[in-house]
Amino acid sequence: MGEAITNDYEGGPLSVITVLQGGILFMADLIREINLPLQLDSISVASYHGATTSSGEVTFHQTRMPEVKGRDVLILDDILDTGRTLAAIRRKLESECSPNSVRSAVLLSKRVERAVEVEADYVGFEVGDEFVVGYGLDYRGEYRNLPMIGVLKPEFIES
Repeated sequence: MGEAITNDYEGGPLSVITVLQGGILFMADLIREINLPLQLDSISVASYHGATTSSGEVTFHQTRMPEVKGRDVLILDDILDTGRTLAAIRRKLESECSPNSVRSAVLLSKRVERAVEVEADYVGFEVGDEFVVGYGLDYRGEYRNLPMIGVLKPEFIES
């Protein structure tokens, strides 16, 4: 993926915006494979609010958006499922920040019908419609530190 991004942006510079907190591990590994001058920033949003399904509402946890006017932007997120988060971030960046371009990369893309019509430009892996944790992905703040991605067993999910 890093090689494809490097080739697509032909020398950069690039602004990489990581979606906190799940995208941190993915970002740390991916940017080491991108051979371009780049700036890093982050954005904090939530849509699950402690549940295993999206609430349908994307909440931005910050008032300041990254400074990306006139720059090529790559949004990095851990997982694409409903599409609401990625679509909301893209909309807000495009309407408030005047970037040159906006693309996205996700570690995982769920094979599900999206609530919002959006796809990532770069996808690490496709997964089924299961609740996954590890490598930055969490359930109620736990499991982010697992060195692999796994399916959370139903008996560990509170009703």
